[in-house]
Amino acid sequence: MSVLEAILVEDEQSVRLATMQTLELGGFRVRDFADAEQALSAMPPDFPGVVITDVRLPGRSGLDLLRQLASIDADLPVIIITGHGDVEMAVEAMRAGAYDFVEKPFAAERLMDSVRRAQEKRRLVLENRRLKAAWTAHPDMPGLIGESPAIEKVRMLIRSIGPTTVDVLINGQTGTGKEVVARQLHAASGRKGPFVALNCGALPETVFESEIFGHEAGAFTSAQKRRIGKLEYANGGTVFLDEIETMPLPLQVKLLRVLQERKLERLGANVPIDIDCRVIAASKADLLALSAEGRFREDLYYRIGVVSIDLPRLAERREDIPLLLAHFLEGAALRFQRPVPVWNAAEIAQWQTREWPGNVRELRNFADRLVLGVIERDGIMPHANDAGTLTLPQQIDAYERLLITQALTAHEGNVAIAAAHLGIPKKTLYDKLKKHNLGLGRAVDRE
Repeated sequence: MSVLEAILVEDEQSVRLATMQTLELGGFRVRDFADAEQALSAMPPDFPGVVITDVRLPGRSGLDLLRQLASIDADLPVIIITGHGDVEMAVEAMRAGAYDFVEKPFAAERLMDSVRRAQEKRRLVLENRRLKAAWTAHPDMPGLIGESPAIEKVRMLIRSIGPTTVDVLINGQTGTGKEVVARQLHAASGRKGPFVALNCGALPETVFESEIFGHEAGAFTSAQKRRIGKLEYANGGTVFLDEIETMPLPLQVKLLRVLQERKLERLGANVPIDIDCRVIAASKADLLALSAEGRFREDLYYRIGVVSIDLPRLAERREDIPLLLAHFLEGAALRFQRPVPVWNAAEIAQWQTREWPGNVRELRNFADRLVLGVIERDGIMPHANDAGTLTLPQQIDAYERLLITQALTAHEGNVAIAAAHLGIPKKTLYDKLKKHNLGLGRAVDRE
């Protein structure tokens, strides 16, 4: 889990120490300052946390600090602490871009609730920036997006076996990202040769052998010149054989021999050629079950499946949907030259309950349609810069509702466990359930 960080600016030492203690008990690593100048000079670029500042400070005020920080990073969440009765100042702070304001004297729960939401928003913003930068720098190298335990396990396997020479079998349904993982393995291998992808299911059987192993001129009627096959062309690199379950049985025998000897013969040739390529195969079918039916060679299965990676369905990693969707929307907006749409908590909660039979690929296509505006959407602004966009307090409420919905979903509606996960008392969560009209249904009230 990433470190939670906060910068606290408060000139009254007793208040500063008490607030620091509250934040630290909440799991935050805190740097404290008595004035805005010190805080600004110590602010690192792309600070991953939250800034909490009193509005009345010696020298520059908290509002001055807010404006300065907004000019550096408009997405940095700044929580303003105001004195009792400073309503006009609080309104000014929100207009200046404050994430939230907390009125003195405040309860620890009130502050921590706001800080946790701000920290989560900051995490998503920075992760999306990282993904966008990686995509811009390497458009042909898609990232493995998500922070669910299932995806973390896949990342761990990539880090572990990527630098080795072992051949790999990737198992997963259509659209789960098999080629993405294959490219990540190739990148982790450090191999300087090309990444060569071949969809076995898209090749007619008549040209299959020539595509993979190559041929000499005159090997068959239409072979007018020599052709280098995919395995030979990928010298020093990686060959990705997608839908390997569709490979004809006679070619499975030949592929097995090539993988064992690391030599091949082009069609029409008698001289073996050494090959140096890693083979990554992918299947959406159970190859062992197919081998029991005589539709896939068992010996080839054990040869390519020395190490296997099982990819989860999108429905098994629903917590990754907001991050995936944000990434796909950003990419679609760039491609189609359209604004990035915004969504509300009710919509994202609904999207997280879908089955998504097409998995990540279906979600990406869904993002394209959202950007193009061809999807009917109830109660949502079409684009972030349209008239009538949600106000900041409305967006904050929507995000709070989203986090509560996610916690309840993750803990099967158990309010006590969800409250502990969110770091708030159970009574506070019940109050918020009522506020956001989430108190309906037996699952929510179940203890």
